[in-house]
Amino acid sequence: MTAKKQIKKKTSPVAQSSRSVARELLMQNIMLPRRVVLQIAEEVGKVVTQSIAVRRKRKVVSKKIENPLFLDTSAIIDMRFFELSKMGIFYGNVVVLESVLGELKNIADSKDEVKKGRGRQALDGLDSFKKQTGAKLIVLPDEKEKIPVDESIIFHAKKYKGRIITCDYNLSKKAKISSVTTINVYELANILKTTAVPGELFWVKIMQKGKGEDQGVGYLPDGTMLVVEHAHGLIGNTVEVMVSRIIQTDAGKILFAKLTSQA
Repeated sequence: MTAKKQIKKKTSPVAQSSRSVARELLMQNIMLPRRVVLQIAEEVGKVVTQSIAVRRKRKVVSKKIENPLFLDTSAIIDMRFFELSKMGIFYGNVVVLESVLGELKNIADSKDEVKKGRGRQALDGLDSFKKQTGAKLIVLPDEKEKIPVDESIIFHAKKYKGRIITCDYNLSKKAKISSVTTINVYELANILKTTAVPGELFWVKIMQKGKGEDQGVGYLPDGTMLVVEHAHGLIGNTVEVMVSRIIQTDAGKILFAKLTSQA
């Protein structure tokens, strides 16, 4: 094979197409209007730009990520992940997919003032986290752009052997079915709540009336609800109570107690 043929073989399809157009114009010696020339140049430019973008995207996706933690939209909006990270509880590279950023931007642009505020706060939280000493935040393009965001998170977490941080119950269940380790921030918070047994004593401030006619409701420092019998008339007072029974719900534990003077 001659050197000329070898060079021609290595030439990209885009370059071959551009040269072919230029060769025809020169051979026919046609003077095209400036508008037409600009249109041709613009089309060629688009093809070249797309080709470069695809190559760059593939390069980023193939990059190895050490111990990745994939955040979903709910975990970012919740904000507690960032505080826990400051304590050193989580390790590894924090990964946010571009589709997740897109969801956050849509929320931040919402006409609903509450959603807009939460969306902007979440974006600010990400920006602050990125500036933290030792923090490693990676924004990763979605390899499968036409699938739902949750499925994309699971796909990438499985591919990169990472974990998912979320507050979304359904995403957590889907990920576990796909054998992807998931940390649900709500479940983590419930695990860290106070462990109590019947007969244990607590001091609690009665905040409001309960569902029962004579019940009062208070909360322990970790947010655990404590329903106190015969305390409906003690709203605003701090009283000593004894735990009588415990109920486990999807939202966490609810403690039922009696005033110690009536225990």
